[in-house]
Amino acid sequence: MRNLDFAPLYRATVGFDQLADMMDRVLTNDAGGQSYPPYNIEKTADDAYRISIAAAGFSSDELEIEVKDRALHVSARKGDEDAERKFLHRGIATRAFSRRFHLADHVKVTGAAHENGMLHIDLTREVPEALKPRKIEIGNGSAKAIEAETVDV
Repeated sequence: MRNLDFAPLYRATVGFDQLADMMDRVLTNDAGGQSYPPYNIEKTADDAYRISIAAAGFSSDELEIEVKDRALHVSARKGDEDAERKFLHRGIATRAFSRRFHLADHVKVTGAAHENGMLHIDLTREVPEALKPRKIEIGNGSAKAIEAETVDV
């Protein structure tokens, strides 16, 4: 794997350090990294998303969802009720897990539901009015121009 040096990017730009950090994080991730539990990320509308995590064998009380520092943390811990059970075959993995999803600016978690062994987390991008594009009306020339003040040098 190639290592990229982002130092020139830091020297020539202001405010893009998060982009460089994100690229660095993605490039250093292992291709054979964490695969449990499986999950889907889907776009349900223009500004709405859903993360679905296969959480078979876990109850709602054993799952935890937390948003901290623009990151969504999903974790699960199985209780000790399986200690007295004797399995002849155990095919449903119920080991503890922790998943982290980095959220873009203005993405908020709007809800979560646990049904049929799937944990669904709904997210919405809520861009503030000040950041939304707005149309500027162009005058027809009859508007009064503002005179500039002269400054003595």
